Amino acid sequence: MTQPDHIIVGSGINALVCAAMLGGKGARVLVLERNDRIGGCLRTEEITAPGFIHDVMATTFVLFITSPAFAALGADLARHGLEFCHTGTPTGVLRPDGSHAVLSTDRAANVVALNAIAAGDGDRHADDVGGIERNAGLLFGLLGGSLWSYPTAKLLAGDGWRRGPRGLAAFLGEALVPARGWLESTYQSETIRALWAPWVLHAGLGPEDAFSGQIARVIAFALEAAGAPIVKGGAKNLLAAFEALIRERGGDIRTGADVTSIVQSNGRATGVRLASGETITANKGVICSVTPTQLYGRLLGADAPKADVEATRKYRYGIGNFQIHYALDKPPAWRGEGLDKVALLHLTPGLDGVSKACNEAARGMLPEVPTICVGQPHALDPSRCPEGKAVLWLQLPEAPRHIKGDAAGKLQAPADGQWTDVLREAYADRAEAILASHIEGFKDSVIARRAYSPADLEAMNINLVGGDPYGGSSTIDQSFLWRPFKSSRNHQTGIKGLYHIGASTHPGAGLGGGSGFLLAGRL
Repeated sequence: MTQPDHIIVGSGINALVCAAMLGGKGARVLVLERNDRIGGCLRTEEITAPGFIHDVMATTFVLFITSPAFAALGADLARHGLEFCHTGTPTGVLRPDGSHAVLSTDRAANVVALNAIAAGDGDRHADDVGGIERNAGLLFGLLGGSLWSYPTAKLLAGDGWRRGPRGLAAFLGEALVPARGWLESTYQSETIRALWAPWVLHAGLGPEDAFSGQIARVIAFALEAAGAPIVKGGAKNLLAAFEALIRERGGDIRTGADVTSIVQSNGRATGVRLASGETITANKGVICSVTPTQLYGRLLGADAPKADVEATRKYRYGIGNFQIHYALDKPPAWRGEGLDKVALLHLTPGLDGVSKACNEAARGMLPEVPTICVGQPHALDPSRCPEGKAVLWLQLPEAPRHIKGDAAGKLQAPADGQWTDVLREAYADRAEAILASHIEGFKDSVIARRAYSPADLEAMNINLVGGDPYGGSSTIDQSFLWRPFKSSRNHQTGIKGLYHIGASTHPGAGLGGGSGFLLAGRL
């Protein structure tokens, strides 16, 4: 292609959204990816046995199909083959004693089902998700909009006028309540508390963190409204659709193109230099979908603004993820009615169990009883495996980045604190024992297993620092106006023509493509 207007470093969901949006406005875009494939945390492979298709990292796209990016690009992506598969029961929970709850995409049915577990809890669920609906304009404006902007200032001013200043302050204060405070003050049933407590982990938070209650309510609303869809045939088909759309709009994508530095001229980013020695120049600027560590360390080096180098030094990454994938000879026979069709099922003792495991991982300990999120892709998309077989996708969202010990006192932590293959498999055995206790004849049905430690995940994607899939801790001091740094202003950097997107920037992690969409709209 001729000299691009914009160079985008990285090819995760935010980069792809940004490239497609810019291309749609006539800009020439070049996407550079250091790996042999695009996608970031989107990767589909046959990692267990032939014919079993696994989304190795991310798999659920509720945030994407409800995003402004999908509203703008969905029809064009569909033209290029993108299809989603759904189920009417997006999530559920199963506790050690067999008690369980399932959420459907029918609110009236949910009210009845949750009231049957504990009188009044279904009605309170309706109040919670209804509250998100009633405040959707303000909530989603803040969660997904450019915060340093006139539209956001106007949104806050208008809402303050409607509620009154004290009413707005009360609403924002209520939004800061931790998930524990919300769940314990709202629901009688420990099972219903257990239904929502694990979801805060998927936002990079713990149940005691400020704002975790509000984000859990937002997730509850989104799951009930849009389900937990997966891409038909695997996330690779979303990537193929994006690549086709970007090329259709005049853009180009290069894999195996490892950017090692940002080229500057007169204080402005003018291009990039590759590991091969090649220099590529951009007419308008460079967009980096990376972590602060990559941007202000590896890519800018001595040319990085000192204030940003210091801010990067203080930037905190969260706990890691651990993943396990199974090829099964038959669908799992869960010890609980209706669990076989649930898209994402959490196995946990409950709110206290989530809190305990999260705290153990934050202290560098292997959790004694990890929270296990079980995805059942075959239940939504039978094409993922041979007929009559099954695929399971397991995510353990509480895994230490640096191991100091084992909370159960059974596994030996390596002297250097690093994950080893032996420890990975031993920890996978711990999770498998929990899983097998809930499924009749599970171990006899296993064809193959593949586990990934936090170290393995980072080896696949350098932006998953210590296996943290959220681009950094998502606590309130590193979110909204303060993501990634306290002095951050939207997606600008201290260098003209250099922009920062990705999970480490507002609106944070997830598959919504928010930062790429926001920057493309501005540019």
